[in-house]
Amino acid sequence: MDWILTTFRENPAIPIFLTLGLGFYIGQLKFKGFSLGNVTAVLLVGVLVGQMNIPIPGPVKSVFFLLFLFAIGYSVGPQFFRSLRGAGLKQVGFAVVLCFVCLLVTWGACRIMGYNVGITTGLFAGAQTSSAVIGAAIDSINTLSASAAQKKEWTDLVPVTYAVTYVFGTIGSAWILSWLGPKMLGGIDKVKADTRALEKELNAGAATDDPAFIMASRPVAFRAYKADDDYFATPRTVAEIEAKLLAEGKRLFVERIRQNGEIADPSADVRVAKGDELVLSGRREFIIGDEAWIGPEVNDAQLLEFPAEQVDVMITKKTMAGKTIDWLRSQKFMYGISIKSISRAGVNIPVFAKTELEAGDTLTIIGLEREVKEAAPKLGYLDKPTNASDLILVGLGIFLGCLVGVLTIHAGNIPISLSTSGGALISGLVFGWLRSKHPTFGRIPKPAVWVLNNLGLNMFIAVIGITSGPSFVSGLKAIGIPVFFIGMLATSLPLIIMIIVGAKVFKFRPAINLGCCAGGRTTTAALGAVQDALGSSVPAMGYTVTYAIGNTLLILMGVALVLICA
Repeated sequence: MDWILTTFRENPAIPIFLTLGLGFYIGQLKFKGFSLGNVTAVLLVGVLVGQMNIPIPGPVKSVFFLLFLFAIGYSVGPQFFRSLRGAGLKQVGFAVVLCFVCLLVTWGACRIMGYNVGITTGLFAGAQTSSAVIGAAIDSINTLSASAAQKKEWTDLVPVTYAVTYVFGTIGSAWILSWLGPKMLGGIDKVKADTRALEKELNAGAATDDPAFIMASRPVAFRAYKADDDYFATPRTVAEIEAKLLAEGKRLFVERIRQNGEIADPSADVRVAKGDELVLSGRREFIIGDEAWIGPEVNDAQLLEFPAEQVDVMITKKTMAGKTIDWLRSQKFMYGISIKSISRAGVNIPVFAKTELEAGDTLTIIGLEREVKEAAPKLGYLDKPTNASDLILVGLGIFLGCLVGVLTIHAGNIPISLSTSGGALISGLVFGWLRSKHPTFGRIPKPAVWVLNNLGLNMFIAVIGITSGPSFVSGLKAIGIPVFFIGMLATSLPLIIMIIVGAKVFKFRPAINLGCCAGGRTTTAALGAVQDALGSSVPAMGYTVTYAIGNTLLILMGVALVLICA
């Protein structure tokens, strides 16, 4: 045991990675559908490891936290700035009001209870499930003109209070938005019916009734059939076959034909006769049913051996912004192209006929190589898979952001600044937005963003847990049991208020209203619970804009709360 203690204290990297590994393992365990989540699990494991009284240099946690904040800003930056104009302003306004209600309710309740700045900011972080507030608050507390001992006491209380209030912050948010929320809006049956009606409205006027517009995740398939039906007794052109399919509500394409033993890529006027083989592409559920009128499916490996591509295309063309999916599908360059999914601010949104595209959206399209090459340039930037990240952007971006963050102005005796954490977040927002405008530079692949996000935050949390471990128990005694119930209030009251405000003031449809509440509070778990309860992906259409605003404002409000309490 002495050897372990000595080794851990002389090599703090070892207990950090132990905490990270065990924390992620425990965070993924589920009991009746509930899990602690990675951040809380890492924090609690860190507290246990920290009982060994392991000193860790201060700069370690700061570096990882800055990486996390830059990654957050980079991922939501395009949606954040686009939402400040146009149709997204209504949801922006809602998110701003929601964040201020969260701030005021938390501050008011803590003021009544007489809590200090450490408990208040920790409670705000846990009740609003905004883990990043921990770092922003600690960073800001350390800039205050209090004594070193006082600042140490406050910063030690932040993670303790966060751990106590986070569990209900997550479970409570999901329960309120998925169960109580629908009841407040007229009952679950009424909300479900309205959601179905909204789906139909968003899909009204579609060129087809292809349910792919509702379930965007359905895969696209390529399958071969033998033309055996009497329909082909008179040879039919490719255009006639596709027109017949479209009339039946099936957007399918004839991609290849075998005639007299020869394989060819057909044009619209090529005729298919009885006995020929053809390859159809489109949604799997439609292609399977085509045996009924075309003929039996055939296992012709040679016929099916041709290059088909699935690629991501970022919408950058101004002519595409504001256009609907139905309009896009009608364009000649989209022949043979199926839209598998649309990602906006990292969240998949439903592919309805009336879903409007926005600059910075990423479309996953599938088609033949020649079809993809024609369509991609018309849409925007072909974002081909790569493992390379622009670390020049990451390094200089965080450097510039931190320089801006340390600039300080004084209001009386109170120093006011964004701090390095706020500066890194703002820098990420700006560079993420610039990347969406000029996608030829600053590329950070999604897996790399995920690593920066999760590794950065959880490494920071691991260090926080280890360093606060020795004082965690005494801190838990200091904050008292009532903190848990104040956290419940700070979680529940803002959501209940904003469900009513969303319906009465902003006039949101119920599904959009609940999605906006989940987004403004940045609770992805709550979005999943709402979508499961309603059996629809429509709430995601209210999540993306409010998530971008909420993710930014809640972190900055952590800084503001420190200044208010100071």
